[in-house]
Amino acid sequence: MRGIGGHGWGFMHNPVVSRVFAALALSALSTAQAVTLTHPRVEYTDTPMTDVAQPRFSWFVEEAPNDTVQIAWRLRVSTDSHRPGNVWDSGRVVSPNPYGHEYAGPVLKPATRYYWDATVETSAGTATVASYFDTGLDDWGVSRWIGKGDGGSTAAPLLRKSFRVDGGLRHAALYVAAGGYADVSIDGVPASDAVLSPGFTDYGKRVQYTATDVTQRLHAGENVMAMELGRGFYGMTNPNVWHWERAPWHGEPRVRAVLRLTYTDGHTQDVVTDRSWRLADGPTLLDDLYGGETYDARKAQVGYDAVGFDDAAWRDAVEVDAPKGKLVAQSQPPIRVLDTLRAIAVTEPKPGTYVFAFPRVIAGWATFAAQAPAGTTLTAVYGEKLLPDGTVDARDEHHYFGNGFQTDRFTLAGRGIERWHPRFSYKGFRYVQVDGWPKGRPSTDAVTAQVVHTDVERTGHFESSNELLNWIHTAAVDTMLNNLHGIPTDTPMYEKNGWTGDGMLGADMFLRNFDAGALLAKWVQDIEDTRSADGAPLLIAPNPGWGKVRAPTWHAAYVLVPWSLYMYRGDRRVLADHVEGMAKYVRMEDARSPGGIADTELGDWVSPETDPGGENAPEDKRVAATAYLYRMARAMGDIERALGDKAAATAFDGMAARVRTAFNSTFYDKVAGRYRGTGDKGYRQAHQLLALAFGLAPDDQRERIANGLVADVKARDNHLDTGALATKIILPVLTATGHADVAWSVATQTTFPSWGFWKANGATSLWEHWKLASRSRGHYFLGTIDDWLYEDVAGLRPLSPGWERIEVRPALVAWLDRAEAKTRTPYGDVAVAWQREPGGLTVDLRVPVGATALVRLPAGQGSPWRVNGTTLVPERCDADFCARMGSGVHRIVSSL
Repeated sequence: MRGIGGHGWGFMHNPVVSRVFAALALSALSTAQAVTLTHPRVEYTDTPMTDVAQPRFSWFVEEAPNDTVQIAWRLRVSTDSHRPGNVWDSGRVVSPNPYGHEYAGPVLKPATRYYWDATVETSAGTATVASYFDTGLDDWGVSRWIGKGDGGSTAAPLLRKSFRVDGGLRHAALYVAAGGYADVSIDGVPASDAVLSPGFTDYGKRVQYTATDVTQRLHAGENVMAMELGRGFYGMTNPNVWHWERAPWHGEPRVRAVLRLTYTDGHTQDVVTDRSWRLADGPTLLDDLYGGETYDARKAQVGYDAVGFDDAAWRDAVEVDAPKGKLVAQSQPPIRVLDTLRAIAVTEPKPGTYVFAFPRVIAGWATFAAQAPAGTTLTAVYGEKLLPDGTVDARDEHHYFGNGFQTDRFTLAGRGIERWHPRFSYKGFRYVQVDGWPKGRPSTDAVTAQVVHTDVERTGHFESSNELLNWIHTAAVDTMLNNLHGIPTDTPMYEKNGWTGDGMLGADMFLRNFDAGALLAKWVQDIEDTRSADGAPLLIAPNPGWGKVRAPTWHAAYVLVPWSLYMYRGDRRVLADHVEGMAKYVRMEDARSPGGIADTELGDWVSPETDPGGENAPEDKRVAATAYLYRMARAMGDIERALGDKAAATAFDGMAARVRTAFNSTFYDKVAGRYRGTGDKGYRQAHQLLALAFGLAPDDQRERIANGLVADVKARDNHLDTGALATKIILPVLTATGHADVAWSVATQTTFPSWGFWKANGATSLWEHWKLASRSRGHYFLGTIDDWLYEDVAGLRPLSPGWERIEVRPALVAWLDRAEAKTRTPYGDVAVAWQREPGGLTVDLRVPVGATALVRLPAGQGSPWRVNGTTLVPERCDADFCARMGSGVHRIVSSL
């Protein structure tokens, strides 16, 4: 029987199998192919700016023959690309690992570009790769925080500064920190393509800054740097249930910047923010992340960001107080505009009201192109769904935004065709309703939709022969991207908050599908920044001081997201950085759990019978709370072992054992063979699932409990009855306990409650609730079926941290013709594609150099496999046949 206890939720191209292998080099099978190194990275990022004292280096070994292993490496770091190693030379280091190698040279200088190269010896030859990284700015010199000060209008301030650039400019780096957002341009051209920048934090703890190479933006002579400042969460004015408008660090938008110019003769020149900058109110009269933006084009300062503009009527910038937080380099990727969608229809549900419909639910904004007399105002309301009368549903009945919601207002200046889009707010939407449109019905081209989210690389892929499963995966990917805005959010429309429980449930699928490690590591720090004196995190991170309730089911993100980063990215540092705080919190949660039984305000949220607005399942929440206390204790034991503290590991192991005993003594009904709590409404699938998935159930009772679960699923006509916590584990548990057939029936349902029910009702994304009345159409936390698609349908999962050992074990071969998956590991891409054929199974597999795979396939009538054309007799692994594969590309043909 396959166990799923623990803490991670966990070649010759066959053209019939699919596209995932199409890009794989067939020459990998040739021993004559030269080894190459790719993906040179620092801090798991391409050419980053970092303020980490000991940055880590990594690379992939590719185009290598099968069974290649890395033997040793040598790293060199320099300040001159023509003098390799003039700062640090590691010498030859024997190691099979291509990632996580820490810099160990002299202290790195700030605001400096460093060049580095790695020479790697492998069993198939030697190769070299080179790249660079920049260090952060530690001394901001005479620069000052500036803005327009407190009071006055809510208009976004415009700032400008003229400066001269001498001849012989070699390099120009622009460093920008902000309370809120800073939209920066040089000579009328955006300084970068980042938007909603810099990143969002608890500004009382840390303030992120960005660095941009603007060398090509400048020319000798007079130049102008200009900025428009947005409010973001820092300066929000719209009253809301979380009280962002009165956060401890709340204030008017402000900025601090240094433009460092380095010349060929070695001298430098700094252009800094100070009182000499000129300031005026701009045409953005109000910007609000929840409410939207109001823009009056008649007030636009045309040319203010270019040389020659007369700013005599402007006033001097005001020097303002700095946010209390420490300045830190932005580590997560920037937010960018990543796609533009055209409207697929324009309707007129009532006279003069036009609704633009787009292909799918997105996060972003709309761009309007209109021509009208000066003073004409277009009012645009964004929403994810429509009301029965065909107008946009932008109601919010739960969170009480005091001054509007998802609404932009664009007043035209009467200057021909005018185009505008918001700059300091994003919305969740599929529909845009416009009132006030001039001259009759607009064309579908009059409004376009921009897709806006953190620019994480897509590193995962899943596809199968089942259309519904493919739709679920695509919807999950789109919904996750809609909720990446510097942090993992819950919904791009209603809340935009970093709910810890949501991010914890989604962390594994974020890491499988995207290069999201840096973003999640940053968010773990945000969670730590919310901790109170007793050690417990708050419910959302970053946090304005709201949500101090007991919820170990949500607080567990503080422990389990770092564990996911360790399992999927091999990131040991995130464990070391937070182990003290994590340990303090878990000990505190244990101490306030009498007899080992924990409690929580949040249980298995939004099970099918609950209110669509959101509520707990009708069951004893102590069961979920205690299960998560146990899981955190077990995780802490493993974390302490990974960090070498055996005594602490033993202590947490003991805590876990005590909690497990209490859990079974309190909740397990030995007569009925099921878990039940006080006040449960009937049989609760979540109780059984948590006990089985986390390893709480007694070994001799697991089969009985699983059989009871299956009986309940079948009694519900093969439907789940789970909320966010248990939905993540229902299909893996059913599969692991020998009931893949039941898992398949649940996964492919098309009636309520199911993913297919959403699709049958026109969904393009994942919803917050199983019911049609679901408030949000942009939630991923019920879409964690994606874990099962990768791990059980395609059959791809990590067996050890960083994917050093990989399991390939497709479990649904009896119900599908084919499936495939790919994901990026710290060693490189791992990919599997299997196809069921008459009498057998063909599996194409790619294993990156440095990793090994355990391939487990269902036992057939005969045990021999054909591996790359050669007969192999596999081992017996329980009910499966199995064999270990080294790096490279393999084709396996097995009888069924």
